[in-house]
Amino acid sequence: MAEKEDDFLSKKMSILDHLAELRTRLIYSFILFILVFFISLIKFKISDFHISIAQLIYIFLQQPLADILDERGGRMIFTALHEGFFTQIKVGFYIALFVSLPIILVQIWKYISPGLYKNERKIFLPFMIATPFLFLLSFLMVYYIVMPLAWQFFLSFELTSNQIGLPIEVEPRISEYLALVMRLILAFGICFQLPILILLLVKVGIVDVKWLSKNRKYCILFSFIIAAILTPPDVISQFLLALPLILLYEISIVLARFIKKEKK
Repeated sequence: MAEKEDDFLSKKMSILDHLAELRTRLIYSFILFILVFFISLIKFKISDFHISIAQLIYIFLQQPLADILDERGGRMIFTALHEGFFTQIKVGFYIALFVSLPIILVQIWKYISPGLYKNERKIFLPFMIATPFLFLLSFLMVYYIVMPLAWQFFLSFELTSNQIGLPIEVEPRISEYLALVMRLILAFGICFQLPILILLLVKVGIVDVKWLSKNRKYCILFSFIIAAILTPPDVISQFLLALPLILLYEISIVLARFIKKEKK
């Protein structure tokens, strides 16, 4: 009886130690997030003016639109006194999130890896590494391909003074522009994790190559449905999300075949 009580107490202590370790890692991640957030809002002197990292990032995000508007003339506006301030707060939040996310993933990995078998660690570690890489790939696609094409499409509905009727010109609000850009980045970033999800399911034996090949038609259908839900209501951005999803699904099937050969 005494031995059972000792075993129970040791297990209880080990669980408490485990939770304490989790709390410590979460605190470190939270501190990093807060530090990056406030640093991104501090203004530094560059040449003859002061500017924050959040403002520099926003200028970077608006560059695809600026390249188009510079040709015809244009500007961005904010219509509420607090809009400019809160937009910078949101940019700082996104900077802190994206900078701290890889560190958070490392902390999660260090927390769960001791409880995994060696073969399980071999399964999960490549996917932990691939996650930020695929997200970065999705961002590059959004910034250099999707945004220029989508902005050109939206701006095609302008009516200048040289055309019939009163001029209709775009003056984007800074908060609405940020919301639209982040919607695209997050939509593509999440969808680009599709190969990781599929290959994990293949690794654990939930699906196989035959099942993936057989249900290819449903992948094509759901790719366009997901693109229609996540992207702005224009055909260009929907196609630019749906087509990579289909391509990533096909790549996942090819990689799944290699996994199947390794198992044999």
